[in-house]
Amino acid sequence: MALVDTRTPDPKKFLSGATGDWEIVVGMEVHAQVLSESKLFSGASTEFGSEPNANVSLVDAAMPGMLPVINEECVRQAIRTGLGLKAEIHHRSVFDRKNYFYPDLPQGYQISQFKDPIVGEGVVQVLVGPNSKGEFEEVEVGVERLHLEQDAGKSIHDQSPTLSLVDLNRSGVALMEIVSKPDIRSADEAKAYLTKLRTILRYLGTCDGNMDEGSMRADVNVSVRRPGGEFGTRCEIKNVNSIRFVGQAIEAEAARQIAIIEDGGTIDQETRLFDPVKGETRAMRSKEDAHDYRYFPDPDLLPLEFDAAYVADLAQYLPELPDDKRARLMSESGLSAYDASILVSEKAIADYFEDLAKGRDAKQAANWVINDLLGALNKAGKGIDETPVSAAQLGGILDLIRAETISGKIAKDLFEIVWAEGGDPAAIVEARGMRQVTDTGAIEAAVDAIIAANPDKVAQAQAKPTLAGWFVGQVMRSMGGKASPGVVNDLVKAKLGLE
Repeated sequence: MALVDTRTPDPKKFLSGATGDWEIVVGMEVHAQVLSESKLFSGASTEFGSEPNANVSLVDAAMPGMLPVINEECVRQAIRTGLGLKAEIHHRSVFDRKNYFYPDLPQGYQISQFKDPIVGEGVVQVLVGPNSKGEFEEVEVGVERLHLEQDAGKSIHDQSPTLSLVDLNRSGVALMEIVSKPDIRSADEAKAYLTKLRTILRYLGTCDGNMDEGSMRADVNVSVRRPGGEFGTRCEIKNVNSIRFVGQAIEAEAARQIAIIEDGGTIDQETRLFDPVKGETRAMRSKEDAHDYRYFPDPDLLPLEFDAAYVADLAQYLPELPDDKRARLMSESGLSAYDASILVSEKAIADYFEDLAKGRDAKQAANWVINDLLGALNKAGKGIDETPVSAAQLGGILDLIRAETISGKIAKDLFEIVWAEGGDPAAIVEARGMRQVTDTGAIEAAVDAIIAANPDKVAQAQAKPTLAGWFVGQVMRSMGGKASPGVVNDLVKAKLGLE
């Protein structure tokens, strides 16, 4: 990673130590599994959850005489990702052998890319926040490179008291290693960057981003320095598989380094692991340098070459990416930056919203998705793909509100019924007698009754008109929430002489 400082120190992000302020410097190496049906250099399946060693070809097992053959779909996906990161695409790249021994690496080396990666420098626009005012801070994080490499297998140490087992299903699976520049200055920025990167990959369809399945994981490089000073010695926290853990790991490691330096010690460059239970990092091994891996071009693979027309063909079919979609929703639908940012945070949420908003009021649709649907999903611990209320069903509820068939209060009750039981909203309203009352006579009788029973409140409301809302609430309650709020409000004002 090229250590070039592109950020101006921000005092709001400084950490206070015993001897003064400190600044965190973070760079990330994200390993994202390429969405493809077969592995990078073999035809073996990439299906998750198969029986151990079920998806292993002779190439993956490093049988003698077996030669790798590049999977073009993985190349296409890497280029598409580079385009999504607004990065430079290299028309010529080279695969290298990265030599090291590990029990679940049958070849004794990993096929990767060192000096000549497939993708060069790019940029990710990150929104950090929102703060208490609903505002976001925009941060630009540079991408140093993206290269293709094969994954290793998996060592299993907890199924036998005397043996370690090896599962080679992941061996040879295509990874994109996305290396950021050291532009991140806080745990919140790191979490926002990783979240945004995962969102971009999911929009592109190049990685599913399922960190709990290991298809996306991060190596986090952390160092500390005096504000604006020289870069400190960095430590790499290996294989962090949760966005929340990334934030915790950075905070724990920064605190560890500050304590050591302030106590007169020095930081050793090393690879560490994060223990989320103890909330601390621990040493894994001394950090290797490039020369330790003895990189050299893989003799079994020719340089990878393609022309500009190949890249242009892929570029024209890219989907609308989150930043562009956010800008469009704000421009075309008048949504706030806050609402638009939430709606585009996941492609599935954006798709749901756009289906819902067709032919309807976009701001009303956004409010229902953000406050009601996502609120209910969060409470239930579900994702948008698990929603029991489809866009068509929620659209039916909004149509009933627009037609004044139901009030906003009834709509909330109706949403809960559809959430729990399903069904057509219009049919439920008719079957359960949930239509709002618009009969002026019935509402007027209720208003008269409330006013007659509360003469003291009448005097107070006439002296302070804002208290008229109390009467509106009482009337709505007396009519079981079915009265038209607009009619109630107009009648209350007229009866109290507030018009």
